[in-house]
Amino acid sequence: MCWSAEADAAAGAVVAGLGTVCLLRVRDPRRVPLAALPLLLGVHQLVEAAVWLGEDGRIGPGPALAARTVWALIALPLLPLLVPFGVWCAAGPGHPRRRTLGALAVLGAVVAVPLAVAVLRRPVSAEVRHHTLAYAVGVPAAPLLTAGYLLATVGALLLSGDAALRRLGLALGAGAVVCAVVWRLAFASTWCALAAVAAVLLLGWAGGTGPPVPAGAAGRGPGAGK
Repeated sequence: MCWSAEADAAAGAVVAGLGTVCLLRVRDPRRVPLAALPLLLGVHQLVEAAVWLGEDGRIGPGPALAARTVWALIALPLLPLLVPFGVWCAAGPGHPRRRTLGALAVLGAVVAVPLAVAVLRRPVSAEVRHHTLAYAVGVPAAPLLTAGYLLATVGALLLSGDAALRRLGLALGAGAVVCAVVWRLAFASTWCALAAVAAVLLLGWAGGTGPPVPAGAAGRGPGAGK
């Protein structure tokens, strides 16, 4: 999907369309944050199409920099915020792992802060490498933050207790390892392309409903007890 501006635009349009359908299928409001993920990832691919245009010299340096910055903001701080928070919301009060899911949502927020600072404090650069894009953001303590990023996102999906979300977590976890080993410097680009493909797994899940809410359990925040 990350091979060219045209490939990203086509993939982004398809995934964004599926994301819109995903949101329209939602019956349980608690599933809205996570059901929005495919739409966000579709938009992300469309933004990357603009990054390609900048690298090809088909748009000016100002719009190209804006596209790289938006791409990095979605890929780095926004995803570790949205995914574990979405899983926590979908679990609902009374979920046996609600405390753990709340902790992963907090971890995602903690990881997102230095990632957002890194994106905003200096220009994001991108370079075409072997038919994909390698981004340079200058993230401090990158191995530690990457570990926290994957633990918050993939970990929340695997611990969700929902079979569809576990399948998504397994797909993304395996894909992240493959991307890291095969693409190395192009890890972020290929990881998000895989995430956009895997997000279609949420289509069927979005139309479901969560477990019944126990009496008196509503209103608990992240990290609340079981």
